[in-house]
Amino acid sequence: MAVGLVVVVLVGDLEQGEKIASVVGVVVSVLLGGFTVVTARPAGAGRRVRAGRGAVVVDGSVSGSALGRGSKVTGPPTAGAPGAGGGPRPPVDDVRGGPDSTVVLGDVRDSALGDESERG
Repeated sequence: MAVGLVVVVLVGDLEQGEKIASVVGVVVSVLLGGFTVVTARPAGAGRRVRAGRGAVVVDGSVSGSALGRGSKVTGPPTAGAPGAGGGPRPPVDDVRGGPDSTVVLGDVRDSALGDESERG
């Protein structure tokens, strides 16, 4: 576009080049504004977590739990095992887990995680 405007100014006149530049500027501004509206994520839109059938998804902090088919926690908490952390987590993009997958997005401590697992 810039080369075309330079040619118009050199071959034609400056006034015609100004008019063309004004129209091109408006068109580019409108296109960029539309692109921004279409591609922007709304404020406060969190990530999307998608999981397949039978999947286990943990999006937070879990301590002393049994997660998964047939899993169990027996006995007291493990000596010296800290509780699940409640600190801020780094941002994560959208997550997709397949069928029978395990997705952990937080802290899982002192737990039985997975089918038929046990923490005793």
